Amino acid sequence: MNFDQARFNMVEQQIRPWDVLDPHILELFSEIPRHHFVAPEQQTLAYSDFELPIGKGQTMLPPRVEARILQGLTPCADDKALEIGTGSGFTTALLAASTESVTTVEIHPELQDTAKTRLQDFDNIVFAQGDAHQGWEDGQHYDVIFVTGAVPKMVDAFKQQLTLGGRLAITTGQAPAMTTQILTRVSDQEWASEPLFETVLPYLVNAEPGETFQF
Repeated sequence: MNFDQARFNMVEQQIRPWDVLDPHILELFSEIPRHHFVAPEQQTLAYSDFELPIGKGQTMLPPRVEARILQGLTPCADDKALEIGTGSGFTTALLAASTESVTTVEIHPELQDTAKTRLQDFDNIVFAQGDAHQGWEDGQHYDVIFVTGAVPKMVDAFKQQLTLGGRLAITTGQAPAMTTQILTRVSDQEWASEPLFETVLPYLVNAEPGETFQF
């Protein structure tokens, strides 16, 4: 398979048509080889427009969804980023290539261990393991927070972890009516919301309605 051609087609046929026009975001998806972040037997599917299973009941987001969210987050070179859900490590790589540092949290040790081997070229990633579906209390504040799975409603702990001007990407609601939005902290007690798109995404582990998520 010609992976360079597949990557070009992904950008031109999936990502651009979904209103992702930021040159930096397009460059990231053009240069970072997505097929390096899946199992060898899945590499021919790495650039496809669907959620790709990666084990432990988890999936990779479709490329156009990752790109649209990343564009909304507008990561900058001096930003500190927090990722909830390491998964395959691909989104981690996108963030690491765009920001000063990334803390990435994963509930499944096996998934994160595999991702670590794929991310050895980056020296600005801190790996943490645990359940972060209701926040990640590490005493830090972040300029960018990317929650890679859905939650039933907004998680206040993530809002409070934003720096002034910090951006949070989060998907809330219940199928078939979920909304992915960017929340920007504009003051100590004020946040501005920008809806990006309607979607249905898998919930973070333990965030499923009726499970341990506290309303």
